[in-house]
Amino acid sequence: MKLIRTEDAKGCILCHDITQIIKDEKKGPVFRKGHVVTEEDIPVLLSVGKEHLYVWEKEEGMLHEDEGAEILRKICQGGSAEEAAFDGVEKTFRYMKATEAKEGKIELISDVDGLFKVNSDALRAVNRFGQMMIATRHGNTEVKAGDKLAGTRIIPLVIEEKKMQDVEKAAMELTGGEPVLKILPFQKKKAAVVTTGSEVYKGRIRDTFTPVLLEKLSKYDVEIIGHKVCDDDHEMVTMTIQHFLEQGADIVLCTGGMSVDPDDRTPLAIKNTGADIVTYGAPVLPGAMFMLAYTKEKKAILGLPGCVMYAKRTIFDIVLPRILADDEIAQEELADLGEGGLCLGCPVCTYPNCGFGK
Repeated sequence: MKLIRTEDAKGCILCHDITQIIKDEKKGPVFRKGHVVTEEDIPVLLSVGKEHLYVWEKEEGMLHEDEGAEILRKICQGGSAEEAAFDGVEKTFRYMKATEAKEGKIELISDVDGLFKVNSDALRAVNRFGQMMIATRHGNTEVKAGDKLAGTRIIPLVIEEKKMQDVEKAAMELTGGEPVLKILPFQKKKAAVVTTGSEVYKGRIRDTFTPVLLEKLSKYDVEIIGHKVCDDDHEMVTMTIQHFLEQGADIVLCTGGMSVDPDDRTPLAIKNTGADIVTYGAPVLPGAMFMLAYTKEKKAILGLPGCVMYAKRTIFDIVLPRILADDEIAQEELADLGEGGLCLGCPVCTYPNCGFGK
């Protein structure tokens, strides 16, 4: 940083904000730190009483905050500055848009509807370096085109080039060279619903579960290819599931019959399809009696507990975006949902794992 005459500042980078005060009109920065002074700026600077300025002096081995911010963008989004198409306002790459670096800040915005993924280990590693930060929304959650995904910031005006090289290397080692953030676009799916329960099958009560599912699925590019009501007969349920799979269903949703009561046979029916059981039970409330299985073709079979019918957010809302994005779910990942898996019924939902606590 050095002090120079304002008349000599053309092309220099400001090291501090310049405030302008106009009575009854304005009080605020007329130029922000990091601004590159132009010939036209000099009269304005003189008019606010700035005859001398502190400007950034390029030093070997040091980067300006905006140069550092570009490295954070690359860590998050992937792609070099050349690979990320720049239209003068935003860099678009891998379904994300990145705003132009300004004051060491860049924001990432979703370009599509899809599933947002975060490499948490790499994110923590970056934020532990100091003098820089990346803040994101929760990973494994649904995003829509235009949603803000993350904000990055270089804290000081200048930062050591070696430090930025070290953080980029550390992130790459933890991600295998992949970006820290990803979006998996939602795919078009075919789904079928199998309603179980003698009370519905025999007409004693009306099926109020299926309409809830149809409403949730209607928000996505999902075609419903079938619906059948079954008695509490595990062989009947198994045959129905297999029929829908043969008809081309990518997802089969089985409602009811998920508890440990003697008449609840849906878990057995799903098991008897021959699909690989990922879990029967999840550390999420509401939604503990949840079942997930995949066929060898990676088609998903879900056993949905009764809470999905009446609770606003459940385990189903957590896993559905991942299934629609072809993001296979492992048992260990479901186990991790225990932290943040308790819904407190807040008036404004802050249920972290459901993706709506933003």
